[in-house]
Amino acid sequence: MFIETLGCAMNERDTEHMLAELKEKENYIATNDFKSADLILINTCSVREKPVAKLFSELGIFNKKKKDGAKIGVCGCTASHLGHEIIKRAPYVSFVLGARNISKITEVLHKPKAVEIDINYDESEFAFKDFRSSKYKAYINISIGCDKSCTFCIVPKTRGDEISIPMNLIIDEATRAVSLGAKEIFLLGQNVNNYGHRFSGNHEKTNFTKLLQELSKIDDLRRIRFTSPHPFHMDDEFIEEFATNPKICKSMHMPLQSGSTKVLKDMKRGYTKEWFLNRAKKLRDMVPDVSISTDIIVAFAGESDEDIKDTIDVMNQVKFEQVFSFKYSPRPQTEAEFFPNTIDSDTASARLTSIQELHIKQLDENNASKLGNTYTVYFEELYNDGFVSGRSDNNIVIKVKGSEELLGKFIDVKITSIGRTVLTGEIIN
Repeated sequence: MFIETLGCAMNERDTEHMLAELKEKENYIATNDFKSADLILINTCSVREKPVAKLFSELGIFNKKKKDGAKIGVCGCTASHLGHEIIKRAPYVSFVLGARNISKITEVLHKPKAVEIDINYDESEFAFKDFRSSKYKAYINISIGCDKSCTFCIVPKTRGDEISIPMNLIIDEATRAVSLGAKEIFLLGQNVNNYGHRFSGNHEKTNFTKLLQELSKIDDLRRIRFTSPHPFHMDDEFIEEFATNPKICKSMHMPLQSGSTKVLKDMKRGYTKEWFLNRAKKLRDMVPDVSISTDIIVAFAGESDEDIKDTIDVMNQVKFEQVFSFKYSPRPQTEAEFFPNTIDSDTASARLTSIQELHIKQLDENNASKLGNTYTVYFEELYNDGFVSGRSDNNIVIKVKGSEELLGKFIDVKITSIGRTVLTGEIIN
């Protein structure tokens, strides 16, 4: 089988779940060559227009070059919101499986033209078979769905209402991963720090901070990462646990979306510019070497020149270590789809360029300050050019000359050369 994954880390974990189920129950073996595969899956994203357009382009290529008799399945968020339309537009597709129905993969495999897209289907307590793309770290879902009502976002329409996965299942999964060699776990959810808000069954009241504390008790677990916390739920208890728990990696993804309180209100984000800046300052004050990344949408409907200046002001105050920035694109089934006062393409492009140029300037300044610094790196990836890479506690990607014997080890590295996305160093003996 061949699986192409588009989109976020949650999609990556969904892919791992499907690989596990298909391997265990159907004896499928993964391949990187779709032309030789008996089953081709595309795990899709629908957050922006581009991945949706890419889906049908990819489907056409797969259908033209696949082996005779090979099945094609479309999974994930675009599957959820397009459903039967996918088979209408691409009748050679064998089945469609929504993002909230991943556990049904071995069922739809044997149902021609099956379309399973129920966003209310509850997989929160389904025991997926084990599969990891990396033996050095483990992605673990702690919730499914999203309860937010951001006017620009289609996710609640594709992944359904937010339900937390029971803590005992999360701890058991993390413990198994660590027993198999993982030293780092990566917790996934649309709003991880809203964990515990709702379970599908009767479970003890809890929250994300308590989950972090319980996971930290696992022997041989060295690092905990997570994405994405929602700024609205970044209370003092959460930030203080982040700052003081030595197992929690000191990198935080804080999706800003806009620096304008007016635009944030139009987006229904639930916080203001001042709240975001207050939370970022508290992080910087408590953890001076924290790495803060963010998402920014420019040219949201009605965004003015003053609004984009507010976003730039937040960038100048926080100085994000990483920025994922995009032009707003209306998504179907969202409140903002029909908002008036859309921004013309040229203005949107100019605003995006200004954001990206500022970030590059800040990134270069920030990286230059790291020359000569020493970081503890957890090595997890072998390059083809004789280098091995890993990440520091605060999420800096660092590579050194070396071989596979470094993989899975924590080693101190001194930075000797600066790049924009990857720093180069030498091992300190």
